[in-house]
Amino acid sequence: MSKLNKDILYLLFEELQDNSNFLFSCLMVNKLWCEIVIPLLWKDPWRYIDYRTNKNPLYSIITSYFSDDIKEFLKKEGIQILGQSLAFDYLTFCRSINVDIIDDIISVGSSLEYERFLLQEEIYNLLMRKCPEIKYLDIRGTYQIFYLPEAKTRLESLCELTCNTSIDPDYFYRLARVCQNIQRIIIINKKPEFNHGSAKLIEVQKNLKYFKLEDEANEDSYAANYPYAEIFDVLKEHANTLDHVNISLWYEYDYNDSDYIFLPYTLLELYKLKTLDISFLIFPYSKDFEKKIEMVAYRDLEIFEINVIDIHYVTCIIRNSKYLRKLIIHDYYEDFDDEFNVKTLHLIRTICENCNLVEYLSIPVFPFLENHFIEFEKLLKKCQKLRSLVFKDTETYETKVEIKDCEKLLDMLIKTASINLREIVFNYEIKFSLKILETFFEKWRGRPAISISIYSDGNIYRSNDYMNLINKYKAEGVIKDFRN
Repeated sequence: MSKLNKDILYLLFEELQDNSNFLFSCLMVNKLWCEIVIPLLWKDPWRYIDYRTNKNPLYSIITSYFSDDIKEFLKKEGIQILGQSLAFDYLTFCRSINVDIIDDIISVGSSLEYERFLLQEEIYNLLMRKCPEIKYLDIRGTYQIFYLPEAKTRLESLCELTCNTSIDPDYFYRLARVCQNIQRIIIINKKPEFNHGSAKLIEVQKNLKYFKLEDEANEDSYAANYPYAEIFDVLKEHANTLDHVNISLWYEYDYNDSDYIFLPYTLLELYKLKTLDISFLIFPYSKDFEKKIEMVAYRDLEIFEINVIDIHYVTCIIRNSKYLRKLIIHDYYEDFDDEFNVKTLHLIRTICENCNLVEYLSIPVFPFLENHFIEFEKLLKKCQKLRSLVFKDTETYETKVEIKDCEKLLDMLIKTASINLREIVFNYEIKFSLKILETFFEKWRGRPAISISIYSDGNIYRSNDYMNLINKYKAEGVIKDFRN
């Protein structure tokens, strides 16, 4: 690898830039590797080290850039300066500013408010001068960076923004005038009142691809406030470009679902989504919504994850998703017992016919009937990339499962499941005798080690007989781990 040319090494290291341990180890190999890795580390330096416990090195490097006059001035004000000689012009590689982390690093110099303000002024002015362009900006801290003289020029190229709604709306309006090519927006909601500035910033973007909303507001203040409708109304305008949506809302089940009705209707219009990840949302049960969701076509969908959803709605969402890799449903829902058999059978068929690339799959525990077993076997044969299979409960419905049927299920997994399968999770309704479990492990021998999770009401799987069996097959490499 040491003989590879510089361009190839850069591409390899760029692919591994999320592995901080690897990149830091590369610094010590030789001069060439060090020269390649330093720009990658300093493109977004705030992401690699826990600066809340190890702030001194970065503080030392940044303050080394101060002129002698500024250093002398700050020292006279009682601020600690840890300057050092620099082997590289690190800040010229920087494309990222994280206000929260920088504010935390500043505490090395002083804990007093006025002295921290002086440091903020000097450090942010320095970053604005030295960083050629800012691609990534996190403004969850206290300092309003936009008001610096060079900010407008540096922020025109911004492509990723992380912010919270406690920021003054005027700040968002100012950003909206300059930053109109942001591709990724992450909003942390800190208060129940709607921030109109955040919606305006979303509205003016020309190529928005990624949107994440995370709710951290005080739940007690939500009784009469739902500060999201305007944001989701604006998101519809980006249906042609938006391919990733991640929504985590605080939800109170005692409230009327109609309070959140804007969200599911918006999602139906975002037809180019590749990732749809939603927490705490109940889809409405109405003829109008059912009619619309039956017409939806997510042809590019790769990841679908949600807390609670009706079985039929899942079938509608994924039926055109030829590229689906992850289907993660934490709780399936079904109100009508007489429709459960039909809906589960239809879902299994839909996955089999359309989702051959799926790697992570959670499905409801279906009725162990002949038709269901036939369709499930077809699914296993078709989905040969499957790595994780999770059997989930269905809210309001209890599937009747016999021990002998569980043996049939395990036998089918042994004979048909992908060689890539590494994890199986069984819910409360699926139970195994000691003999059935031993037969399964013995027949699994020779395949890659499997991780098994079994949810149970009691401690049967922690009894001596079960634990001895599990430990035996762990030692022999048949089981990777077993969780109960």
